[in-house]
Order: sequence, then C-alpha cells, then structure tokens
Amino acid sequence: MTQLKLKQRLGDLLVGEKIISEAQLGLALKEQRSSGGKLGSTLITLGFITEEQLLSFLSQQLNIPFLDISALNIPQQTVLKLPEVHARRHRALVVKSEDNNLTVALSDPADLYAVEAISNLLSLYQLDFAIVRESQLLPAYDRLYRRTKDIEAFAGQLEDEHRPTQEFDIFRDVDDASNEATVVKFLNSVFEDAVQIGASDIHIEPDEKALRIRLRVDGVLQENILNEVAIVPALVLRLKLMASLDISEKRLPQDGRFNLNVRNQSIDVRVSTMPVQYGESVVMRLLNQDAGVFQLENTGMPIELIKRLRSLIRRPHGMVLVTGPTGSGKTTTLYAALSELNEPGKKIITVEDPVEYRLPRISQVQVNPKIGLDFAHILRTCLRQDPDILLVGEMRDKETAEIGLRGALTGHMVLSTLHTNDAITCALRLMDMGAPGYLIGAALRAVVAQRLVRKLCGQCKSTHELASSEQYCLEKIAKEPLGNAHFYRSVGCQSCNYTGYRGRIGVFELLELNDAMCDALRRDAPDEFAIEARKTKYYRPLVLSALDFAKQGLTSIEEVLKLADELTLDDRSSDDNASQDEYNTEHMITSEVLTSETLGANIAGNIRELDKVDRGDIEKILRLAEVVRALDSSGQ
Repeated sequence: MTQLKLKQRLGDLLVGEKIISEAQLGLALKEQRSSGGKLGSTLITLGFITEEQLLSFLSQQLNIPFLDISALNIPQQTVLKLPEVHARRHRALVVKSEDNNLTVALSDPADLYAVEAISNLLSLYQLDFAIVRESQLLPAYDRLYRRTKDIEAFAGQLEDEHRPTQEFDIFRDVDDASNEATVVKFLNSVFEDAVQIGASDIHIEPDEKALRIRLRVDGVLQENILNEVAIVPALVLRLKLMASLDISEKRLPQDGRFNLNVRNQSIDVRVSTMPVQYGESVVMRLLNQDAGVFQLENTGMPIELIKRLRSLIRRPHGMVLVTGPTGSGKTTTLYAALSELNEPGKKIITVEDPVEYRLPRISQVQVNPKIGLDFAHILRTCLRQDPDILLVGEMRDKETAEIGLRGALTGHMVLSTLHTNDAITCALRLMDMGAPGYLIGAALRAVVAQRLVRKLCGQCKSTHELASSEQYCLEKIAKEPLGNAHFYRSVGCQSCNYTGYRGRIGVFELLELNDAMCDALRRDAPDEFAIEARKTKYYRPLVLSALDFAKQGLTSIEEVLKLADELTLDDRSSDDNASQDEYNTEHMITSEVLTSETLGANIAGNIRELDKVDRGDIEKILRLAEVVRALDSSGQ
C-alpha cells in the first residue's frame, strides 16, 4: 500500500516552496480555528491558492497521480467496493480494480484519519491512492452510486410477498405493515435514483412479463427492466394512497399529487394513473420545490431578449403569451417572469391546472373541473378580485381566451401559454379558437416561443468538422455563409453517463406586435399578419437561436437539425392543402436526395463515392435532405 505522509506540515511546506507567504499562512490558520475547516480548503476559500495548485503540490509531495475522473470509465461494481456512506464521509472513490489491487481517489490525501479509515474498510485489498478534485467527486457519487441494485433487491422481496398464485387483495395489503414497509423502501429507492440523476419524470409501466421503470433525463427516457411484474398492484396501491386517489378505481384515469423529502430536497410529485393492457401505468412528474427563485437569466434567454421581455411584462396592461410543446419549459419562463413582478405593491393571481410551484404573496388557484371550477369560471371571479397581474395556465378554449383578452384590455397584465409551433402561429391559433381578430389585435402585446435543446457535456465534447451536406443545410437555415464558425459534437463520458449531453438550455424567439400586424389581425388577414411578422426588426426564428448556441459550442448540430426538422414537420402537418405525395419518403429519395443541389456535395456527379459511405451516414444524409427540402418548400 502506498504510504501517504507529508514530511512537514502542509502550511510549512507551502511557505517553504513560496506558494504562500508567512502572513497568508497566519491568516489562514486563524480563519481555520474559527471555522473548523481544513487548512487546504481555507487557503482556497481565502484566495491564497487555487484548487489546481494545491492538488498538484500534494500530488508531487506524496508521489501519487492527480486524476481527472470525468474522463475515466469506472464500472459500478468497482465503485461499490467502498460503501457510499463511507465514500461521501471521507471524500473517496474507488476508481480502478485489478485482481486484488484497488486504486482509491481522495480529495484530501493528507487527511491521515480518512486514509486509515479507508485502509481498514478495504483491508482485504492492496491499495494505491490518487488525488482528485472534490468538485468532481460530489457529482460522481450521484452518477455512480445508483439505486439500481436496491430497486432490484426490493422488487424481489416484494414479489415473494405477492405471489402470482395469490389474488391481490387491496384491503389485506393496506393493513399489512410488513408489505407496506417493503413497498416504501422500493419507492424510496426509485425516487432517490431519479433525484440523483436529475430526472424530471418517472414512468412505471407494466408489461406482460416485465415491469419497466423509465426515468426521463434531459428529455430522453432511460429504461430499467424488472422481471417482478407481480409487484405492480402493490406499487400502484401505495402511490394512490400517497396521492389521495381512489384505491378501488382501476378502470378510469386519476390525477393527484403528494410531497416528499428526498436527499434533503422537498419534491412535489404530480401523479397520473391510466389503465393499460396489463394493469395500470403511473407517470410522476418531479418538481423540486427547493430549486430557488426563478430567474430569466437561468433559462438561456439572450440578454437583449430578456431586456425586451422585461419591458413588455412591466406594462400596466396587455397580454403576453408563451408558446411551445409540452415539456418545453413554458411554465419555468412564466414563473421567472412572475418572480420579477412579485412585489408588495402588486396583486398577482394565477389560475393553474395544476399549481406546480407555490410562490409567496401570490394567490394561486387550482382548477377543479369536477365541481365546475374551470379556467373561465375562475377568470371571471379573478377580475373582481382587483388584480394587477393575472397568470392563466393555458388558453384552452374560446371562452377562456376571450375573458383573458378582455381582461388585458381593462387594465390588467395577463400572462398565459398556448400550444403552437412558433410565435407567428400563436395569434392565428387564437383566431382559430374563435377569438375575434379585433380583440386579439387590441390586447396581444407579444408572444414568446421556446424549445429545449440538450447541452453538450463540457468534459467530453470534441470539435466537429462539418460534412459538405451538413454545411449546405446549416447555411440554408442561416441564409448566409457560416464563415469560420467552429462546431462541436457529442462523445460521451462518465460525467454525462455516456450520452454526450448534460442538461438542457432554452431556445427562444420573441415576436412583438406592431401596428401593421395588429391591423392585419383586425381585418382577419392571417397571411398578411405572417408576412408582417417576418419583417419585424427583432424577430429571430427558433432555429437560428439554436444555431447560435451551436456556434458557441453549447449544443451540437444534431440538436439544431432535429429542431429544424420538428418545426418543418409541424408546419407541414398544419397545412391543410399539403398533398400526401409531398410527404412520401420514396418520392423524396428519388427526387431530392440524388441531386447535387440537395446534398451540396456533388454526389450525383460522382456516384462511386457512395460506396465509401456507410449505412449510418446515408441515413444521416437522407435526414439532412428532408430538412433542406422542407426549408426550400416553405420559402425560409
């Protein structure tokens, strides 16, 4: 085992190497005595030395390697040799296992107590030590110490308690304390696993011979398959009890919510149950109530757009709409706007279904259609409550839209959401719902459209040289040469769970209505409205905003092209006059792909080059061709 012991005290060594001065050491020791922290951490906090300097110095003094664990592929069975509780306590991680030898990475190898404790815990192995940044260790614990094994173990125990040969009795199992304890442990493990990896949704889906538990992370589902399908009724029963749902009703969908604490975080859970072929499917949306104050700067919205939006929402009256598909972050944007307007001098009322985040000083009303408490009913009452600002969760029908628009004309600022593809079609959607054009033109001030794109992992992203077909497609989107722009691609590493992406960022477009657009709405001229909207100085389509992020290295061109594909497909699906032939893939391949203009690479002029392209590249080229063709046909 590598012996870890400094020849002198750390402070004396740092002074001797002239990394810090005697005066700085004296101040650090004084601060350490008052705070109770470690000397190294105190020196870093005071700014006398950087973490990089300190760890490099310790690496040289102790003759141990300085590791970047984000670039390592660490198997979970290796990590589990040191229990999580001890790993977190001593800031340690087993990063390598070879025969009887283990390599343990420590954030503070000079801590002799931690070294001795780990040596005793792993006394059966020959140990080598390394040094690692503490900032890398903490997120690594959440990624590597997953609850998968616990979930599987509790699932097996639950299956033993609920034999398939026995008929499931809800009244017996409600009163069975031992069964309840196992179910609680199982669900706690599922929730802990979801919170650790930052999942937004949990899906519990029974199949004929398997139970699928899927977690949505950064918009993509990650699946865990269990064979213990017999435990589904017990899980559903427990979740229904927690959400105050009818445990005897299995034929109809139900919605509810409950709150729980996971890893010292208050999590609000929205539950939706639905009868399916092999039982009941449960989907749970996780909302972290400890996420802090919402801020527009944290959404990814450009600074100039934030300034314009702030000016719009602080007007005394009018309507501002946020539009986008489900899960695009509309609620987050609205809450961020509300947090800036939430002042003692303003009365704010929200009408939501459901209330997602509870905010102080704001009157939040939950829609309940079962008793007739719908959006329209609540809105009419809200207007008699002397509000300054109204937030309507969603414009769902003509009555709600008209009440909201009239409220915006009578001295109130109204914020709401609508499901449309982009900002331009938002006003047209209100007309389709039956709202009069003159009312829309008089009340609507602006529309924010948004999507979410995945952010590249900063630890593993690498530069990407554009293929000629990709460059042609991107220049078609940008309507100008790309110049010397640099792009990056996803790779995958330990930090991002080998997906190449970590987190998401919002892509926005803001449309402010001017006199020409309002006049077109009053005359019920949607085509003229769309033309005038595209002429406005500050209007910048969603896909161009995504392309800006790609140029900055925040996202990949795959995400940009996927967004462009979604928008063009949405546009075509909403066009009633579009012919079926236009969407025929075979027609697209013959008439578009095999042309030099579509591929931008003179493929038709040099067919033998196709032999050098593998199947994956061909599918990618076809996808690019589809996007370009759609852009050509839409005139963008």
